[in-house]
Amino acid sequence: MTPQRLPTLALLYPGSRAERDRADPGASRFAALFDALAAAGVQAAPAVYDDDFAAEVEQQLRGVGGVLVWCNPIEGGRRRDRLDAMLRRLADAGVVVSSHPDAILALGTKDVLVQTRALPFGSDVQRVDSLDQVRAEVLARLRQGPRVLKQQRGHSGIGIWRVELDHATGARWRLREARRGSDELSVDLDTLLQTLAPYFEPAQGGHMIDQAWQPGLAHGMVRAYLVGDRVGGFGHQALNAFCPPLPGQPAPQPGPRLYHGADAPAFQGLRRELESGWIEQLRACVGLAPERLPLLWDCDFIAADPAAAAAAHPVLCEINVSSVSPFPPSCIAPLVQAVIERLR
Repeated sequence: MTPQRLPTLALLYPGSRAERDRADPGASRFAALFDALAAAGVQAAPAVYDDDFAAEVEQQLRGVGGVLVWCNPIEGGRRRDRLDAMLRRLADAGVVVSSHPDAILALGTKDVLVQTRALPFGSDVQRVDSLDQVRAEVLARLRQGPRVLKQQRGHSGIGIWRVELDHATGARWRLREARRGSDELSVDLDTLLQTLAPYFEPAQGGHMIDQAWQPGLAHGMVRAYLVGDRVGGFGHQALNAFCPPLPGQPAPQPGPRLYHGADAPAFQGLRRELESGWIEQLRACVGLAPERLPLLWDCDFIAADPAAAAAAHPVLCEINVSSVSPFPPSCIAPLVQAVIERLR
């Protein structure tokens, strides 16, 4: 009897027409994953995507059993609305989609911080729906301490602002974006409001998320990479976007993220919390069915402040679902196994 072959798989990631025409698995950033899939008997091919040839990509994906997707919420200046509509059609037709658009909306926007603020990894988080609410409520909170204001959906630190009252003047604000290369600014109230105004436009989500500043950021950011409901590895970034500067020095630029396997001793406490309850609590809180958990996703946690109580937990900063790359090599084997199980 001839062994049953698994259905084919596509790896979708953004690129140009020329990149699609010459797509080579061995030359892509997912070469190691392509090799692992082939070794496991899974036929996999690139599906380089752009809105300009979306119909062609959809036709390709109609012939596969599943698709692993990497595409940012805003890619090349375009939102992924057309891609998400396509992925919904494919999922309805029976194609396995690694991160269904509904799962991205449930987990991959900053709204999840509001929904989960009462969970063990939650924090002081508020939704802000207008500039009037900034004036009436956020400014009052800022007088109690710094805050981080986040656009509803984005990536790479774009639209995430640390805001603090400049106590030396009492009338100006210290402002810094999490985007790499950003400098701290000292601005008046009008400039602060003008900076935030675009995020309240419908095209930008129409609201912002206001999270209390977490002193633990000075001790690094830990990214837990998840395959379904299991931890596949970790990333640790000691110098992050909002790492406080030394006295008299400019704020340091983010350092590299160092990758570790799921068994790395330093992160076993967080792994136990995630696998023994936090992932399930998170899933239930956002109303996501177990089978809709993404095949590959990650959660960023701010380290617990050593000055806080001994029982302090890491604090959830954001969840990434749309385009989780790069990821630790330790994620490849469990991801391949999860793909095989979903395809079957």
